[in-house]
Amino acid sequence: MTRLSNLAAQTLQRQIHDGHFAPGGLLPSQRELAATLNISRASLREAISTLEALGLVRAQPGKGVFITAGRQRATADLPAGPADVRPEAVFQFRAVVEPAAAALAAITASAAQRTALAAIQTRMEDALRRLDLVEASDADLSFHLEIAALSGNEMLSQVIHQLEAPIAYSLRLPFADPGGIWAPADEHRAVLNAILASDGEAARAAMLHHLVRAAARIGTYFDMP
Repeated sequence: MTRLSNLAAQTLQRQIHDGHFAPGGLLPSQRELAATLNISRASLREAISTLEALGLVRAQPGKGVFITAGRQRATADLPAGPADVRPEAVFQFRAVVEPAAAALAAITASAAQRTALAAIQTRMEDALRRLDLVEASDADLSFHLEIAALSGNEMLSQVIHQLEAPIAYSLRLPFADPGGIWAPADEHRAVLNAILASDGEAARAAMLHHLVRAAARIGTYFDMP
């Protein structure tokens, strides 16, 4: 997500939480919102897509963008991801490569890199305490991308970075459950602790557990070989 769309998403999120836009109501038109926020329509669409994945709004073609904050979402109502990639396909891919990245990171990461990863975890937890789901999901993505980088395997890291958009989409979806927003951070903490302990097998298992549970939170299940 670009910096401008991130700021727009945070602004709209704050206005929704403050009651400026009432649940069940419509956001103003994209033209009006873009002018008010002083951003392009493209950046605004990116911001709305983020809020939709987080469960704060729901776009209905021909009708507008409705406020849905605080309502648990049915699996059938999941918004389409980038290029209409199915969530189960994204999670299955992630479950193949990210546990390996976590195991490698536990073995290869330097002390400074482990400290940087812990700082990302702290940023995510701080955002959750403020109920800033935009910032929390951004830190969530940073956590996963950082682990890929710490794996020390350039090809693995490159593949994960190239698929940043569908990965970002998949990790935002579980935040739509208002009762479970802390679950990703708690599961990240287990991955982080394993990496800090240089325990590759524990890091692999913790990452796989996190991805399986994240998928289950949106009613998505996938087979593993």
